[in-house]
Amino acid sequence: VPLQGVRKRIAERMLASLQTTAQLTLNSWADARELLETRSIIKKNADKFAFPNITINDLVLFAVARTLLNHPDLNATFESDTIYKYRSINLGFAADTPRGLLVPVIKNAHQLKLPALAVITKQLAGDAVEARITPDALQGGTFTVSNLGSFGIEHFTPVLNPPQVAILGVGTITPKPVLRDDETQTYPQIALSLTVNHQVVDGAPAAKFLQSLSQNIASISSLLIL
Repeated sequence: VPLQGVRKRIAERMLASLQTTAQLTLNSWADARELLETRSIIKKNADKFAFPNITINDLVLFAVARTLLNHPDLNATFESDTIYKYRSINLGFAADTPRGLLVPVIKNAHQLKLPALAVITKQLAGDAVEARITPDALQGGTFTVSNLGSFGIEHFTPVLNPPQVAILGVGTITPKPVLRDDETQTYPQIALSLTVNHQVVDGAPAAKFLQSLSQNIASISSLLIL
């Protein structure tokens, strides 16, 4: 099978990503109890409040966009020995399509309420799958999220989408034992894998972002009303 079209561009970009960046991946978990409860409440009241279908991925994207506001080092690109940091958070998300992996971009994601973000995400994903996506909708990303949780994947190593300096991998929600007050409790947790370009992002800022994101996911209902 000759390598051509979108598949060829993906192959070239992935190889260039690994050859030209120093990639470091950090793995963590976030308490998913409130995430699941919030989605359940929204789903039950969708007709009453005319909400679109809200997925776990929509909630995670919302939390990522809000968390990045306080971690500008990760909402950045690195080109020609220069780091560019952005006020706007243009959130890319990996979409599986018949033509291969595409990364539509939600422009100004930090300004969107959850219902608007969900609608735009579904529109972009649909356009990507149906080959209606425009080049503009695939450009300008400042941070990317790749979610493989629906496939039962826990942790994985997401590959950077250069010139971006960070990408978040989201895994499945799994019951995990946690030691609290000398007692072992089991509750659902969502897996998070953050890859950064270690040329420009150190381990501590990356870990702090993951810590903040975990806290925001664990208290997602409070984040939604801010």
